[in-house]
Amino acid sequence: MDYDRIIFSHPFRRLQDKTQVHPLPEHDFVHTRLTHSLEVSSVGRSLGKRVGEKILERHPELNKDFTLFDFGAIVAAASLAHDLGNPPFGHAGEDALSDFFKEHSDWKKNMNESEWTDLIKFEGNAQGFRILNQSEYGMKLTCATLGAFTKYPCGAYFPSRDKSKKSQKKFGFFQSEQELFVQLAEHLELQSVSVAWSRHPLAFLVEAADDICYSIIDLEDGCRLGLVSFEETVGLLAPILKDRLDRKKLAGDQSLNKKLGTLRALAIGELIDACTAIFLDNEKGIIEGTFDTALADLCEFGPALQRITEVSVQKIYRARQVVEIEATGHEVLPGLLKEFVAVGDMLRKNGKSRKYDNLALLFPPEIIKAINESKSDYEMLRYVIDFISGLTDRHALSLFRKIKGISY
Repeated sequence: MDYDRIIFSHPFRRLQDKTQVHPLPEHDFVHTRLTHSLEVSSVGRSLGKRVGEKILERHPELNKDFTLFDFGAIVAAASLAHDLGNPPFGHAGEDALSDFFKEHSDWKKNMNESEWTDLIKFEGNAQGFRILNQSEYGMKLTCATLGAFTKYPCGAYFPSRDKSKKSQKKFGFFQSEQELFVQLAEHLELQSVSVAWSRHPLAFLVEAADDICYSIIDLEDGCRLGLVSFEETVGLLAPILKDRLDRKKLAGDQSLNKKLGTLRALAIGELIDACTAIFLDNEKGIIEGTFDTALADLCEFGPALQRITEVSVQKIYRARQVVEIEATGHEVLPGLLKEFVAVGDMLRKNGKSRKYDNLALLFPPEIIKAINESKSDYEMLRYVIDFISGLTDRHALSLFRKIKGISY
């Protein structure tokens, strides 16, 4: 049920035109956030079922209430939703939204530290939690899926955050949703430490599914685009594939797509097995909330994945075409925020302006209603950010050009 509600939702459809690594891709084989999310969900379902099967064998008393498919369904749904909060232009978009408020600190005077920290540290994971709990989308997800979704169960304003803990490396909810998360954590009986909580056990599997997919599939995209040679790609995957790597077969006359597809399938299969084993080996610590490390980091292939990440950063994530278009995001998103924050401020104060009255018509009706009913600058700005961060890459770029008079 949760999976269906997510996949048919408006925020999920928008992922088809949001950056994974390569913004505004011209090639149909390059992954977007939507294809990435579907793949992460597929891997997550496999992880959930594998773990669920063993957990039910270890704890037969659970069989009266659960099946291995329940584990798979929860992880698949949470994995499907894991990138819903990402803004246009990926991580560059997160930085651009944050930088806008750092450069417009006059808004700070009417906020507390927690609210201001939310604005100067935009986080896609927290925005995703906000989206999943907004009534306008009508998703009404189960607590289990929301818990598995939240990889970082703490807020932005958390001075004692221990970033050596994977669950505190980022944050998972804004001040506006803190009360909702507290209620969720109490219902799920998550362990609380200060203003942070332990993860829901299945969140480790959602994280592992994401780690597996972006490591292997971003490398695959990089190879297809010619950023990493096929020979280097094979060399990077060799420590994972071990004796399953058939170099003689790869030297044949198969197409590049078929060769990469075979390597990808084999590597993902090995990583699913390895991460499942780590979860089961650490079941007690995971349940008690004392385990706080990424499964992929601890598995036997952790060093190989780290090497793939290093090469990807150097040759894929910093490729010229990626950096150039991400630089566009640093102009587009602050430019849009400047105009629409002014519109939001006008609406909240019941002001009038021919320019901003026209721009206000570009807000969805539900955003206008929410801004008119907002009780603080923080609330108003959250709704404006909802609008801007929800745009697709192309829509953001097109809207910026039009309101700046660059195109019509």
